[in-house]
Amino acid sequence: MNEIKKILVPVDFSENSQKILATAADFAAKFKAELAVVFVVQSFDDYSGFFVPHMPIIQLEEEMIKSATEKMKSFVVETLNGSVPHTTAILSGDVVEELNRYAGTEKADLIVMGTHGYKGLDKILFGSVAEKIVKTAPCPVLTINPYR
Repeated sequence: MNEIKKILVPVDFSENSQKILATAADFAAKFKAELAVVFVVQSFDDYSGFFVPHMPIIQLEEEMIKSATEKMKSFVVETLNGSVPHTTAILSGDVVEELNRYAGTEKADLIVMGTHGYKGLDKILFGSVAEKIVKTAPCPVLTINPYR
């Protein structure tokens, strides 16, 4: 097995994400690895024909990126509490494509992510991100069921 120096952890700021990030931090500590904590703002370009938002799509995405940037700061402090070295990133686009691109660009050695995220209509529209990442990631993926 290759040495694990960088672990990518996609988050959505949920309680489940906190559990996954805490578990990834345990792995990072054991491997003396750095965490790359990433949130992806889903691009709405493909869905713009389904609804008419109150603000232009570009402005909506900009607001979501700004909000996610602020949320990331508090989320990481609360969850990691300085326990392991880490970087953060807010990306925009297709969640699976962006996570795979980032994992490749940043030379992630492992992706740690939850098995549960979207539910209901969101899952129908966006599909299972974890399943798609497992099938297409440029590195090994460890999935964790946050309910166990």
